[in-house]
Amino acid sequence: MQLAMIGLGRMGANMVRRLIKGGHTVVVFDVNAKAVAELAAEGATAASSIADLCAKLQGPRHVWLMLPVAFVDSTITALTAHLKADDCIIDGGNSYYIDDIRRAKELSAQNIHYVDVGTSGGVWGLERGYCQMIGGDATAVKRLDGVFKTLAPGLGDAPRNPGASARGTSELGYLHCGGVGAGHFVKMVHNGIEYGLMAAYAEGLNILEHADIGKHAYEKDAETTPLRNPEHYQYEFDLAAITELWRRGSVVGSWLLDLTAQAMADDPKLAKFGGKVSDSGEGRWTLAAANDEGVPAPVLAAALFGRFQSRGNAEFMNKVMSAQRFAFGGHLEKAH
Repeated sequence: MQLAMIGLGRMGANMVRRLIKGGHTVVVFDVNAKAVAELAAEGATAASSIADLCAKLQGPRHVWLMLPVAFVDSTITALTAHLKADDCIIDGGNSYYIDDIRRAKELSAQNIHYVDVGTSGGVWGLERGYCQMIGGDATAVKRLDGVFKTLAPGLGDAPRNPGASARGTSELGYLHCGGVGAGHFVKMVHNGIEYGLMAAYAEGLNILEHADIGKHAYEKDAETTPLRNPEHYQYEFDLAAITELWRRGSVVGSWLLDLTAQAMADDPKLAKFGGKVSDSGEGRWTLAAANDEGVPAPVLAAALFGRFQSRGNAEFMNKVMSAQRFAFGGHLEKAH
């Protein structure tokens, strides 16, 4: 199948490579001309502009976007000047599902299809494949099935669950989840869960990292909670070895743990990282949905707020509490 890809960053470029390897024809465009040239050398068809890209596609045309959220609407506006009825725009980035609903309504006036695809796989997707959570009308999704199947991991090494084959294409790593917005809604919650999983591993490893606190001198004064039994905290754990251990037969094993173990093996103290953890929106949107639905999500909320705190956004809050302690008890701040 012929497809266009706009956005040739870490994921978009490797998706193009996987599609070419799978026998698809891909026309590519990016504001970074070097990225376009590199993929053209690997078999893609280079486009010099959005107009050029559309001109090189045969109808019905299918244009996949792998762009930061901030650039999706402007790119769609530029595309619609060159697309015709029955063409299709696919947004594979991390857009807000509510924006999908709006975009699909706007594009329907020109009879242009809109498909949202929550895509997970990161920089490993070229080899492992991409899990795809798909929303949109059945006509457009069915036309793109070959593309989804090529990008997906397939059965791989995961054991098959009884009856999984009756659940559509889910066991292959892609699924039409519902109407417009459904794909990004599922991916939104997927990423919210990811925040919680990452925080759980990080918190547990942090407890292990400080399990030798009883070996270190600490101040004994009114401002410091005493360590009652320092002899209980005399352990110096090899976290690289422990994360590797947990990969083997443990109930907490996962691909995320595999990646954590690799990071620990490469740099046990993680010295090259500053610990300021960004969030790209999905965690916030997941909590907004939980609030609208009236369902509890305390773990996901704590994980998101932990990211805010990691970036220094709790500094004023902490100053307020220091001021309060000084006001009611004359407690002075201690340097730690």
